[in-house]
Amino acid sequence: MRVTRADEASAADRAAIDAGTPSRALMQRAGAAAASEIVRRFGALLDRGVAVHAGPGNNGGDAYVVAAALARAGVRVGLTAWGPAEPKTDDARFERARALAAGVGAPPTGAERVVVDGVLGVGASGAPHGWAAQAIRAIVQARTLGASVVALDVPSGLDATTGAMPGGVVRADCTLTFGSCKRGLLVARDCAGAIAVLDIGLDPSLMGDAPALVGRPAPRAFAASAHKGTRGKVVVYGGGAGMAGAALLAGRATLRTGAGLVKLVVDAASVPVVQGALPSALAAAWPDDDGALRRHVIDWADAVLLGPGLGTGDDARARCERTLQAWRGPVVVDADALNAFAGDLAALGALLRGRPALVTPHPLELARLAGTPLDDLLSRRFDLPREIAATLDATVLLKGTPTVVADARGVLVVPTGAPALATGGSGDVLGGIASTLLAQAAGERVASLAAEAAWVHDRAGAIAAERRGGARGATLDEVVDALGDAWPRVAAPPAAYPVLAELPRVVG
Repeated sequence: MRVTRADEASAADRAAIDAGTPSRALMQRAGAAAASEIVRRFGALLDRGVAVHAGPGNNGGDAYVVAAALARAGVRVGLTAWGPAEPKTDDARFERARALAAGVGAPPTGAERVVVDGVLGVGASGAPHGWAAQAIRAIVQARTLGASVVALDVPSGLDATTGAMPGGVVRADCTLTFGSCKRGLLVARDCAGAIAVLDIGLDPSLMGDAPALVGRPAPRAFAASAHKGTRGKVVVYGGGAGMAGAALLAGRATLRTGAGLVKLVVDAASVPVVQGALPSALAAAWPDDDGALRRHVIDWADAVLLGPGLGTGDDARARCERTLQAWRGPVVVDADALNAFAGDLAALGALLRGRPALVTPHPLELARLAGTPLDDLLSRRFDLPREIAATLDATVLLKGTPTVVADARGVLVVPTGAPALATGGSGDVLGGIASTLLAQAAGERVASLAAEAAWVHDRAGAIAAERRGGARGATLDEVVDALGDAWPRVAAPPAAYPVLAELPRVVG
């Protein structure tokens, strides 16, 4: 499943048409698939009727197909056509005529509990005005009065590529998008609601190297003969004075992820703190000579997590350089270890090259590292990480909703989101999960492991929030505790056709 810009989605449509699929067939497939999903998801509400809002473009054409299909199924459909008197395209005009022939035509009564937004499609950009703004206000008002809103392809007013909302926008309860998942839907999850990608017969290879959407990972199990040595040994290097909590969160996450042994290498002042708080982990002071570095890290670890609570003192970069020069195995670089190389990608890349390496910045950390404005990074969140990954010769995991993972082979997008994770220390938990997977899964693609770590991290955040009645009451300790229930135990069931991928609504 691909994550596309608006132009990539349109190009895939054109390629299918050029290959022999009539454009009207794509419209009919989209509308029929959407109608079947509306019946499946909102069947209990359909006795009150459905209000369909259709714009003059092909998105309106999709809406006309939905209206006709629902009317033929016995649902009362109220139709509002927005914009010019006649639709703009032959396909939309044809489908409007079919809807009218099916008995659709009367305006909505206001009693409908389901509203279909087919006003603006992926080609729209900029602030809606005139009839488009009026249509959006009407749909917003219906939702305010209790109706469930279903958007076709994208909610009207939302930029399908960037997720920008420069003017009024529809907030959907469910978005039924066609052929691919649009980037803007993943950025603006509050507007999209639940997202279902529906099959209309497009070949993913027509979408070039668009990022791939990551679903639930396959289950992982330890061998019956597993022991603490085979389950991986992880060093968490960080925990400066007054910042032991970051190393502790990472250490707890490594244990919850199944590491066989964990060692917290921290400032000498933090050693008694971490030993008292996490007695199941080993602890050692930051090594000040080559012998101690070899004893506590080089000859001991299967993977190293460098950075949680390391601090920004004068010696932070020197410690990072010394550790990365000596340790040539799998490494996750996060937090203060990234800040130590702010504006110096080349130097960090030279240290990471030639081994499994993952950097896990949040947007501000990556902007500092790359020396680029934060706004520019956010506008290129799906593309810039791959460029940075090439410079670092490493995998880049850009945290956020969505999470973007990039390496030389391509880009993976983890679409889940969990507001419970929007708190200091959440990245330390993710670092603990990722470093444990690197220690345990030698030879696997680092990007795949990073995407798996991000998926499980988000799932644990959602579970912790569910247990507390919402994200507001969940703590990171509870997120770590929820990791035990976040790992998939069985393979993901196949989606029910025509659904290709389905994302639940993000609840805070």
